[in-house]
Amino acid sequence: MSDKIWTVYLSGEIHTDWRERIKAGVEAANLPVILTGPNTVHEDSDDCGVAIFGSEENKYWHDRKGALLNSIRTETLLKEADLVVVRFGEKYKQWNAAFDAGQAAALGIPYLTLHPAEHDHALKEVDAGAKGMAREPEQIVQAIAYIIAGSMPK
Repeated sequence: MSDKIWTVYLSGEIHTDWRERIKAGVEAANLPVILTGPNTVHEDSDDCGVAIFGSEENKYWHDRKGALLNSIRTETLLKEADLVVVRFGEKYKQWNAAFDAGQAAALGIPYLTLHPAEHDHALKEVDAGAKGMAREPEQIVQAIAYIIAGSMPK
């Protein structure tokens, strides 16, 4: 294994523990990985623009201020990533995650998708651009271990 420290951007759904499971697995395997991602506090992500730049009566402009501010973080961290993991969850449609996968593809950054089987058809194009598709966060950790060290699952 080289001395390289890998940066992995975790994109997508914010309502389950998948990020924590990946973090725990990466730490348990002692992998040289830095995990980055978006602001996962939903209210902060939605309201950051108006909290900083002033309120908006129209919800469209409220959301746009937040989206533009959040895009600075997302674009910067995506460009710095060696690998992107894009999670599509069960409860909500993650349009932002699909956008992140598209940006990663456009930038030439490899990405893995993580989603349940019921999303296979809807995500067929996103999955076609991915270097792999997982069902569970632990499979992502195994993939990262293999990518970095050639370690096969135990």
